[in-house]
Amino acid sequence: MDKSTILDIAQQELTINIRNKWTLIFALVFGALVVSISYFGMRTEGFAGMQSFARTSASMLNLVLYLVPLVALIMGTLSFTGDKGATELLFSQPVLRSEVQLGKLLGVFWSITLSTLIGFAVAGALVVAGNGVAGLARYAFFVLLSLALSLVFLCLSVLVATINQRKAKAFGMALFLWFFFVLFYDLLALGGTLLLRGKSANVFLFLSLFGNPVDMVRVASLIVLDGVTIFGAAGAALLRFLGGKMLSVALLVLGLSIWVAIPLWFAQRLLKQQDI
Repeated sequence: MDKSTILDIAQQELTINIRNKWTLIFALVFGALVVSISYFGMRTEGFAGMQSFARTSASMLNLVLYLVPLVALIMGTLSFTGDKGATELLFSQPVLRSEVQLGKLLGVFWSITLSTLIGFAVAGALVVAGNGVAGLARYAFFVLLSLALSLVFLCLSVLVATINQRKAKAFGMALFLWFFFVLFYDLLALGGTLLLRGKSANVFLFLSLFGNPVDMVRVASLIVLDGVTIFGAAGAALLRFLGGKMLSVALLVLGLSIWVAIPLWFAQRLLKQQDI
């Protein structure tokens, strides 16, 4: 596999996505929401000015968990089910299919990263100006977790686009994945605990956490931000099983890495078998 070829395709895809109005819209909307949440979070409690990094990150957590997966799924599906003529021309070149897929994936991820970092950087600069740098390291790790979440759902969008050649069907499945992981999965997990008791219920909660990358990022972020009291049942079960925060975060990061690798591996296997 030629790394220079992958990077060339990634740069081309990044240029295309930067010119795409949806990338600009996401950057502006995300930046505005991040700054607004950071500022008005204190106003609701009777204080003026920006929150600290810890409070800013906690306030932005739900925004990230809802918006980042949706944007990653839409942008990934749009990129991999785009112009058929351009895609066929690219695959007709003397390059491996896996190189094309990885290059396009990397380019879309760069564009999402750039758009996301704009919002985080503006909010971070305002927090530093108002409250100093206390908690900056935790804020940076929270940003990395947000980017990891976008990469997971971007890989899922690659798999969806590879399975479904029709754009409408691919978008339908992508939206179903967003609804399932962001809104419906936790209801299933909690419903499953009602059928179990004692240690079995705790084991089920522990294992169910790794079945949803959104939950993994939520729990890892709360651990990093010291939000132990608002973990919820899954996070509390995780800490009980592992007996420490550092090991819990390391295991969650490993789980996210697996969520990146498996969909991408299946997508590459399917792509090799397709008649393009």
